[in-house]
Amino acid sequence: MQTLIVTGGAGFIGGNFVRHALAHGAARVVVVDALTYAGHRESLAGLEEDLRFEFVRADIGDRAAMAALFGRVAPAAVVNFAAETHVDRSIDDPLPFVTTNVLGTAVLLEAARRHWRALPEAQRSSFRFLHVSTDEVYGTLGPEGRFSETTPYAPNSPYAASKAGADHLLRAWHETYGLPVLVTNCSNNYGPWQYPEKLIPLMVLNALEGRALPIYGDGGNVRDWLFVEDHCEGIARVLEAGRPGEHYNIGGECERSNLEVVEGICAVLERVRPAAANPALAARGITSYGALKTFVPDRPGHDRRYAIDAAKIRAELGWAPRHDFEAGLEATVRWYLENAGWCAAVTRDHYDGGRLGLGAEPCPSI
Repeated sequence: MQTLIVTGGAGFIGGNFVRHALAHGAARVVVVDALTYAGHRESLAGLEEDLRFEFVRADIGDRAAMAALFGRVAPAAVVNFAAETHVDRSIDDPLPFVTTNVLGTAVLLEAARRHWRALPEAQRSSFRFLHVSTDEVYGTLGPEGRFSETTPYAPNSPYAASKAGADHLLRAWHETYGLPVLVTNCSNNYGPWQYPEKLIPLMVLNALEGRALPIYGDGGNVRDWLFVEDHCEGIARVLEAGRPGEHYNIGGECERSNLEVVEGICAVLERVRPAAANPALAARGITSYGALKTFVPDRPGHDRRYAIDAAKIRAELGWAPRHDFEAGLEATVRWYLENAGWCAAVTRDHYDGGRLGLGAEPCPSI
């Protein structure tokens, strides 16, 4: 039975990918996750009964655990989602991002390389290690242009720098050792199961509770929004047919400013759960979700604009996003309305909805 290891599979994109893989015929999926604040077994609800599914709680930076895992499950491929991912948290405390995203990736690569070298020739040639990265490694754009796979790296946050470091490790392990690696760089994901500290779920939950909707700076920072299901389809396609050693950019072709996103969320909420019928707003004398918008000081090093050129994956692998932003956003808002229990469970003792990323003090891990 062919086995796929998915690291970080209890997180947002990883969990969605696990669901996608099992729904599309994966023989066996072994999820590896350290279950930090952003990884939760609740995000894998309904999968535990599937005999093709296995969960292993482990840190990708644990050499002994990774060696034992590869020896026991003998994967045909690895998809690495495991990472610290929130820019604001990286500003407050960058060292965990370096530890997991750089050192953890190196440990995982070495475990994969030892496993791969011992495989019979036919299995060696088909083995793949796919690393999921971000468009933030490219830095920031002006009002024109898009990131391509040849755009020079210029990360501006500790998070982006740690992901860039991991990407460089993938290239080195391919060029030096011949390990058949693939790297995907995606734009901003949104959709079900995203941890509520991120923009869209945070705005939805704050609005429902009648809390302020904090918008950084002037709200003009632009992102290319990618529905998570489209991203999972892109990753699966790269894993299936991508050329080892190559990078593939995956973008939603849906550029929106943060202000436009927040206004879109407010519009969806007015349709599906009107402010006039929301007791939390009535208690404050507020009659519309839009009245909750609040502009706050920008975060340090905030990139102005990202946009992905996905021409390569379109031309080589035939992938294209299937969801437009308006439909994807409404589906996402409705999911959070219907899954308040999950939101409460994953944030309990981990996140109170407050502001992160001001970076005023040196990081506490030193």
